[in-house]
Formats: sequence, C-alpha cells, structure tokens
Amino acid sequence: MAILAFVDRVCISQAAPLIARDLNFDKAQMGTVFGAFLLSYGLFEIPGAWYGDLVGARKGLIRIVSGWSLFTGLTGWAWSFRSMVAIRFLFGIGEAGCFPIITKAFRVWLPLRERTRAQGILWTSARWGGAFTPLLVVLILRYMSWRWSFVFFASLGLVWAALFSRWYRDDPAKHPRVNAAERELLEDTDSKAIEPHAVPWKALLRSRSVLLLSLQYFFVSFSWYFYLTWLPTYLQEHHHLTSEQSAAYAVFPLLFCGIGSLFCGFITQHVVRWTGDVRRTRRLMASIGFLGAGSFLALATRMPGVNSTMSMMAAACFFNDQVVPHSWASCMDIGGRRAASSVAGTMNLMGNLAGTGSSVLGGYLLQHSGNDWNLFISVLAGVYFLGILCWPFIDPETPLAEPAARDQGFMRSSAIRA
Repeated sequence: MAILAFVDRVCISQAAPLIARDLNFDKAQMGTVFGAFLLSYGLFEIPGAWYGDLVGARKGLIRIVSGWSLFTGLTGWAWSFRSMVAIRFLFGIGEAGCFPIITKAFRVWLPLRERTRAQGILWTSARWGGAFTPLLVVLILRYMSWRWSFVFFASLGLVWAALFSRWYRDDPAKHPRVNAAERELLEDTDSKAIEPHAVPWKALLRSRSVLLLSLQYFFVSFSWYFYLTWLPTYLQEHHHLTSEQSAAYAVFPLLFCGIGSLFCGFITQHVVRWTGDVRRTRRLMASIGFLGAGSFLALATRMPGVNSTMSMMAAACFFNDQVVPHSWASCMDIGGRRAASSVAGTMNLMGNLAGTGSSVLGGYLLQHSGNDWNLFISVLAGVYFLGILCWPFIDPETPLAEPAARDQGFMRSSAIRA
C-alpha cells in the first residue's frame, strides 16, 4: 500500500511537462496543482486518522485506497486548470489517513521491539515506490497518453483493496493463519488498541512533545517534497535533460531515502544498546539526520554538473530518512492505545501543509526569479536546519496522559525491548 500511495502521488511529477503543455499551465499554476493535493491531504489527515481509530484499520484502509484510486483515474480526465486542481484536491482527501492508520495496525500486530524496524521497512517501500515511478511513467507513456496512464495506476489500487479485504483482520488473534506460537509473540502488544476509544484531544493538543513532533515533521517535509513535485522539471530545465534522462536521475534521491529508512530501522536497536535509552537514541539520530540533510542539500547548489548534484541530493535524502522512522515510531508510543493514529495524523497534517507551502512557494520563486533553481533549493536546505532545534525537547516515549517520570527499571526494560 505504501508503494501504491507514492506511485499515485509521484506519477504526476513526471507527467507534469506534458500536462502543462496540453492544458497550457505556467509554473505557478503547476505549483498550485501540486499544492492542491498536499493541502487537502494535510487538512484531512486528522479526520482520516480519527476515522481509522473509530472503525479500525481494515475498513479504514479499504475505503481510503478505493477512494484515492478513483480520483487518480479521474486526474486523466481533467480539462482545465480548475478541474485539475479540484480533482487533485479530492485525491488528497482520498489518501489522507493512510499512514496514520498503518501506524495503528503496527501497534496491534507488532511487538514493541519491532516497531521502529517496521516503520523503516514501510518507508523504504514508500520511498522506492516513488523512486521508480518516473521510470515506470516513462515506460507507460510509450504505449498510452498521460491521461490513460492515470487510469492504469488507479486500477492497481482497486486490485490491492480487493486482496487486502480478503486477507487482513484488525485482531491478529482472529486471523485464520496466525498460529498459537505467533500469538505468543504478540503477548506484549496492546490488544486494547483494536477497540474504539475516545481520542484524548485535550491532552494531545496540550502536549509539548506532540506539538514539537509535528513542527519538526513540518521542517523535514517542507524540503523533502521537492523530490516528489519539482525534481523532474528541475532536471529537464536546469540540467537540460530529456524526459527519459530526468526519469533515470530522479530515481536516486528517493532510492537513497529508502536506503536511509532501512538503515535507520535496523541500526536503531544497536544505537539503543550504546545509549541505553530509546529517548536519547531518537533525539540523537533525528538531529543528525536534519544536520546531514541540510548540509548535503546546500552542497548540491555548489556542484558543477548533474552527476555531482544528484550525488549530494541522494546523500541529503539518506539523512532525511534518519528522521522519518523515528518520527512515526514516536507517534505509536506517544499516542498509546487510544490515539496512535490521531497523533500520527496530527504530525502528518503539519508535514503535508509544509509540502503545500513548499510546492506553491517553489512555483512562485521560479516564476518571479527567472527560474533561479539554486535559490529555491537553498531555501529548502535552510529549513532542514530548523528541525535540529525541536528534538532536544521532544519526549518520544511517554504516552499521553501518563506521567513523564518513570522508574529506571522500566526505562531500561523499554530500551532493551525497543
């Protein structure tokens, strides 16, 4: 599902030059089209996550994937700027809530020690889905128009929804293929998270950790969405590549995002043994991630050619994804059994509002600066550094409405299990 989510949102970036040509969009209008999805996706993250907490992951994900697939297909039938903006806005509503609801499912299906690793694998899949989408779009456009390509991508989501509805169960104990030994492995999961709960919104919105977690996700997403929206256009205009060449180069940033997520998921348990504390580990790794991402993206503007530039962007993406798995794993722990999905939705709301601002700002800067791409990228690099200021003050482990103080034995036990 993570792969399909990113395939369906990234495919428009590779088709953007064709769409702009056929529908006579300028840079500012294309930026607004990108931003329309991100705006609605962000605004409906909390309602989507709340819906998952209310009806469960199975019903929530089936309806979400079916809904976004419908509007992916309709993208191919847009006839004007307004119709394209409206369809992409509805597409964003359709996708909203998918990753927070997955976070809820992980809390039920996975022991505590496996959750950060699972988030690493999930985001690796998402990143690699986005990474290879430009190549897939180029291949598909050889056989069909950009309009029919969106219909093709929509059909994949409908197939997934049908298969998922047959296989998945909200309670792993009720799954016919889960055996007794597997149930023993799940004894330390929170089975009560399956049941509907009233979300503690007052505690959530007053939590310093939730607010700072959301703010740092704003900073990491503001810069990262460049790769999902403007990168193919940047490669074709700034480096004068063909669409096929730009698709090949566009693979590398998201490919290294995936490698970064995978690395983060598997190295975290070793860093925990070194630091002795999950809290300290997440703060350290996320801060290093922000520092590395900002530094390498800034260096990308100084490189002489496309190969060296894309190497710096790939390195920036690797460090970007030292932040993301820890952010989502923290949502599981802070949200607890009552609000894991809603905390994740609140965080992702800020992330996608950042993507909206980044996409629209990019179109505006390019339109009014004579296509000064280095100016745009320098702004993105600077925003990364702001994330470092957030993590020292985030408690990524203590659930909402529970005291921050814990006895040392419990902290040590939690660190070892994670």
